[in-house]
Amino acid sequence: MRFYSETLGLPDSAFTLLRELIKEKTGIFYEDGKKDILGDKLSPLVLEKGFSSFLDYYYYLKYDADSDNEWERVFDALTVPETYFWREMDQIKVLVNIIVPHHYEKRKDETLKIWSAACATGEEPLTIAMELNEAGWFDKMSIDINATDASRRSIEKAREGLYRERSFRNAPIALKEKYFTQKGNMFKISENIHRLVKFSVANLLETHRIYDLAASHVIFCRNVFIYFSENVIRKIVNFFHERMPSPGYLFVGAAESLLKITDNFQLREIGGAFCYVK
Repeated sequence: MRFYSETLGLPDSAFTLLRELIKEKTGIFYEDGKKDILGDKLSPLVLEKGFSSFLDYYYYLKYDADSDNEWERVFDALTVPETYFWREMDQIKVLVNIIVPHHYEKRKDETLKIWSAACATGEEPLTIAMELNEAGWFDKMSIDINATDASRRSIEKAREGLYRERSFRNAPIALKEKYFTQKGNMFKISENIHRLVKFSVANLLETHRIYDLAASHVIFCRNVFIYFSENVIRKIVNFFHERMPSPGYLFVGAAESLLKITDNFQLREIGGAFCYVK
């Protein structure tokens, strides 16, 4: 059903202008066959702003000095975060059981920096914190966990720390009961875990905002590159490589590959999981 886009009409010329502007600002790229999808996602925003055409909305986004807040709404509309606790655990187990012990053995006096670079509503970094806590690593060494997302709405939810049942589809019952308290039909993360993760808003294309974060020893950037063009992915990954210490460990989603994007990182299998290593 394409009620909104059919009502407004998204001409090819406006689609081309909008998708290039969106790519420039967010990194998200819509191919030729996805015009209707883009129209459906943006139409509610266009109408809410009182515009009668996508072209008017394009000019507003591109030239209006007050469009910064609108870009946050655009990003929220274009991305639908699909995340839950204890997702793709093979990589997190490698972090806890192999990478952290290696760091402790070689550089235990150096704070280990971990960055969840597209954390959505926070399930991934909180899972990392819980697993590290279960293994006792916070008692042995200094660990910083930062988590960012370009969506302010998602980060606000992460900071709130309240989750619905669907976020626990893969959760071990014992750990859910240990780290969460039920609040009506929601579940509140333990403050002892929640405070271990620093949440903030950051767009991966704004290198000045992620300059320090990209210098982390371990970066989880999972299931976000599926939205980006190859050129944008290459720019982001090369910036990670420039900033990360050596050894540095980059985890991407199971369905994502960087082999055709860059040869700066070496793809390795560590403990049964794939990781890009600097």
